Amino acid sequence: MVNHHFIIMTLAAQGHLNPCLQLAKRLIQLGVQVTFVVSVYGERRISRNFQTHDGLKFATYSDGYDEGIKPGDDFNRFFSESRTNSSKRLREIITTSREEGCPVTCLAYNLLFPWAAKVARDCHVPSSVLWIQPATVLDIYYYFFSGYEEVITQNYKDPAWSIELPGLPLFHGRDLPSMLFPSTNGHHNALPLFKELIEALNDSNTRPQILVNTFDALEPEALKVIEKYNLIAVGPLIPSAFLDERDSFDNSFECHLFEKTKDYTEWLNAKPESSVVYVSFGSLVKLPKPQMEEIARGLLETHRPFLWVIRAKPNGEEEKEEDRLSCIEELEQQGKISLASGVPVVAFPHLSDQATNAKMIADVWMTGVRVRPNEEGIVQSDEVKRCIEMVMKAEEKGEELRENAKKWKDLAREAVKEGGSSYGNLKAFLEEVGGDCK
Repeated sequence: MVNHHFIIMTLAAQGHLNPCLQLAKRLIQLGVQVTFVVSVYGERRISRNFQTHDGLKFATYSDGYDEGIKPGDDFNRFFSESRTNSSKRLREIITTSREEGCPVTCLAYNLLFPWAAKVARDCHVPSSVLWIQPATVLDIYYYFFSGYEEVITQNYKDPAWSIELPGLPLFHGRDLPSMLFPSTNGHHNALPLFKELIEALNDSNTRPQILVNTFDALEPEALKVIEKYNLIAVGPLIPSAFLDERDSFDNSFECHLFEKTKDYTEWLNAKPESSVVYVSFGSLVKLPKPQMEEIARGLLETHRPFLWVIRAKPNGEEEKEEDRLSCIEELEQQGKISLASGVPVVAFPHLSDQATNAKMIADVWMTGVRVRPNEEGIVQSDEVKRCIEMVMKAEEKGEELRENAKKWKDLAREAVKEGGSSYGNLKAFLEEVGGDCK
């Protein structure tokens, strides 16, 4: 029997850290020792509220921004420092672990850290990328760099154009990951890193094994369509209390890179079940004020209670009067605005894989609806209201969405419990990379 020692190395971003930490917990439950490698900034934020786990230890490297990267900082420098310092730290951990009699048996690395595969290969350690997005998105990147780049980049702006990639649904340009195209939103374009990742996978001496944050029933075709890759569904990587309930105390992601308010629980508990609209655009997106105004008006026009998560100004900065929503008093009367980092969804895609997620939610999994922006790219208040009413009302469409959401929730629970597909996939992966497990 092999005593497994995994390294999980990830980017210190909210949407990357949380699934990686959940994978670490799953591995620990199977008797694996885990070293979690993250930037100095990421470890500091995690340690504020993360419950310690036997079998888990942290190791850090500097990405050049130990106090956190901020808008306007040099992302090229950030990734350059991350590449150099994380590679060096990774080699040190592998060497030291071997000398201490606890050799690393596998490296699971972040999808934006493609250089980690070479380090693992040089150190004779098996590795697997942890793909935290849907398998469908990985397939799209693969096809883009395997002969489809020209046709996609030449046609994606044409609203009438569509493409059917082998084994995937029909996509329009608006359904494809935004990283495929020139950046217009101020976010770093990670396309060169995705290209490097696909090239590294294609150059592997063996069939690459890719751990994917999905489950077999959700994306059966997408998991199998690329024959040269072995995509292994191990998700959904969310807390146990929401899924298999093996650990009832595992009821939170525990990692919050941003300060969060705690004044909404009592308010939520006072509302009828399934009556509150939850609004969130993630930890990175900053919507322009005109769009925020339209969302606010749309929420007010529904006359429904809501919880809207909005990022606070960094470093305690005061909100400028021109940035203040014109209807803030009305919003605070009808709902709660929370400054913080199986239900139907109103998909409002903005960047990266969100457009593809919205396509799958609306047209494939059928658990929600997708907003339609106007010609200026703004989603107006009446469209916000229309979509919310569609998923919330007790009418045929809303009932269908709720039934589908419950179906997928139940299937997700089945996948991760002992004997389920994701549980079995992870256990089989462990056995393949080095021996038995619990």
